[in-house]
Order: sequence, then C-alpha cells, then structure tokens
Amino acid sequence: MKKIYWIIVLTAVLAGLFISRIGAQQNQAQKQNQAQSAPPKSDMPGMDMSEMQRDDSPNSPGAAANDEMSDMHMGMGPHMRMTDLRKPQPGDEQRAEQILEKLRPTMEEYKDYHKALDDGFKIFGPQVPQDIYHFTNYRYAAEAQFVFNPAHPTSLLYKKVGDGYELKGAMYTAPKKFSEEELNERVPLSVARWHEHVNLCFPPRGTPISQANWKEFGLKGSIATADACDAAGGRWLPLVFNWMVHVYPFETDAAKIWAH
Repeated sequence: MKKIYWIIVLTAVLAGLFISRIGAQQNQAQKQNQAQSAPPKSDMPGMDMSEMQRDDSPNSPGAAANDEMSDMHMGMGPHMRMTDLRKPQPGDEQRAEQILEKLRPTMEEYKDYHKALDDGFKIFGPQVPQDIYHFTNYRYAAEAQFVFNPAHPTSLLYKKVGDGYELKGAMYTAPKKFSEEELNERVPLSVARWHEHVNLCFPPRGTPISQANWKEFGLKGSIATADACDAAGGRWLPLVFNWMVHVYPFETDAAKIWAH
C-alpha cells in the first residue's frame, strides 16, 4: 500500500510540475506574440491624451504645448495642421446645433470648477501660468477614441480668475489617425476646423521652461524640421496629441462659438 501511495504522490508532483511548465511556456509565448504585434515606439511618434496625463511636469513637452495652445484664437503656421473649411451641406447647421444642445447642460453644470474636479476632471499643468487651463477628463478622452458623445468633452477650458476658475469653453478630441471624413461625421467641417499640432521641437530634456528659447522651440518657435531640431539639441515630435476642436457655447456671436 505504501508503495502505491508514494507512486500516486510522485505522479501528482510530476503532473503539477508539467502543468506549471506548460503554463509558463504559454505565458511566455503570449508575451512574445503581444510584443511582435505591438508597433515599435518609432512607429508611434505622437502623444495622446493618456501620455499627456502621465507627464504634466513643468518641463514636459505636454506642459509646454498646453501652455502655448491655451490661447483662444490660434492661427495656421508650420506647427499646426487644420482641416479646410468646407462648403455648408444640408443638415450641417442642425447637426452643429444638436451638439451644442447636448453640451450646454454639461457646461452649466461645470461653471463651478469644484464640481468638475469632483467628477474626475484634472487640471493639466496647474503650476504653469496659462491663459486658458485645460481640465481634462481622461475617461472621456478614452471614450472619444471610439465614439463621439457631445455631452462628454475631453477637456473643459477655464480662465484663471482670482483664486478660482471661470469656465469659457470645451474641447473635443478624435484619434490622430482619423480622416477628414471621419472628423466631419463628428463636427461638420463647414462649421468648425479641427486641428492638430505637428513638427514640434522641444528644448533638451531638463531645461526649465523659463530658461528655454521659445523663439526657437515649441508651438511658436522657428524650428520646424527634424534636422534643425537635432542641430539645436532638442526633442523632435512630428505629432503631439490627437485631433482637437474647441467650442465656446457661451458666445453670442455664432462665428465665435467654434472659433480658434
């Protein structure tokens, strides 16, 4: 009996070791498959909202970009790509108004910025002085990668007033891979112009924002090519963040509601 008992025990141990080894091999194969299927970092040169969330330190590219793009009215330049303004199509104005009808209750709710913070919006770069502060909801940012919900703007745009913030507008985002047709499905391109930030050179890592030469670097800088950026010792990003569009539903002038 003892001999049979020990044979059973030995068999169980060997079976356990075999199963464990098979499981480890399967896990390793799964990891290898995932690594092979994921594009290399060099194929993902842009930053999205989740990357912006991970690094909002004063010296990060995201903080510098956010600081310079906080102006309500932004013009075309070597660092901005904007969609063309299309001829109005039947239903465009109605679609735009429907977006505003869904957004305005959200805006009313978040006139109190404390409510926005309580509901998961986070101030991007609060330590960096800005004309407009982006309060970003990263759950809404993730949602915007798949569906468009006008009541869920990726960011709320606030102006610093005294010790608080005054709500001015909102920002929608869309995947950076989107075509103009896909953007038009979200917000009519006869009404608004989506934009994305491109060809950016940021100061060398560790350079304080206050000490950087912003005549050369950043969204308003003169450097607009990878070669020039390398020569200046900067950090080159051909694309920063996703497609964006700003909306100011409190404006009474229709031309300013979707203005940049």
